[in-house]
Amino acid sequence: MTVGTFAPKPGAAPLGRMIMAQAALETKMLLRNGEQLLLTVVIPTLLLTLFSTVDIVDTGAGEAVDFLAPGILALAVMSTAFTGQAIATGFERRYGVLKRLASSPLPRWGLMTAKTISVLATEILQIILLTVIAFTLGWSPHGNPFAVLLLLVLGTAAFSGLGLLMAGTLKAEATLGAANLVFILLLVGGGVIVPLDKFPPGAQDVLGLLPITALSEGLRDVLQHGAGVPWGDLGILSVWAVLGLAAAGRFFRWE
Repeated sequence: MTVGTFAPKPGAAPLGRMIMAQAALETKMLLRNGEQLLLTVVIPTLLLTLFSTVDIVDTGAGEAVDFLAPGILALAVMSTAFTGQAIATGFERRYGVLKRLASSPLPRWGLMTAKTISVLATEILQIILLTVIAFTLGWSPHGNPFAVLLLLVLGTAAFSGLGLLMAGTLKAEATLGAANLVFILLLVGGGVIVPLDKFPPGAQDVLGLLPITALSEGLRDVLQHGAGVPWGDLGILSVWAVLGLAAAGRFFRWE
């Protein structure tokens, strides 16, 4: 045995390994949380199944699932990137978890990157599950997969910025109430289940500027109507993403 074979090697692990380890931990914690699973899996699945099989809302011509599936995919993105992330991060901030993590070798931007990876991993699982259910219900999607991917990525960025902004500025209890309230309001008025043309013309103009409406209508244009790249909806999501992430970076408080 040579001298120094078991000599200690102090120092932080490689940055990439730290980020992936934190991302894996964040994903496990999210999937083990009952409230998070209710938001990310149970509610979207129930809504897709119920409104596709029971004639409750007039979704226009064609199969109801063709209208509903894109909106439910948008809802899944919002539930994970905004509602779930805002609530989880808000309570981590309250209990001092973020403060302790900020003093670790993992930089703050690395922690935010890990949270983003966790959100994306959860969304992939959601999309796979909802797509399988939608196909079982008779869904027939069309359109450009690249446009769908672009909409989902920009939607994730927009909702992540808004969720982190809320979690980093409000108290945990206020974040819990506000995030759930926004989730319900956008579910009803964001074109997810109820078609946008069911609202008064003035309300349609305002609701059309919301990120959930841009995401659900953009996905619907591509997947239901076979449209090309929905530049208008992508533009709205881009504005929300830039404003939300910039505001979160500026006003987020770690304690």
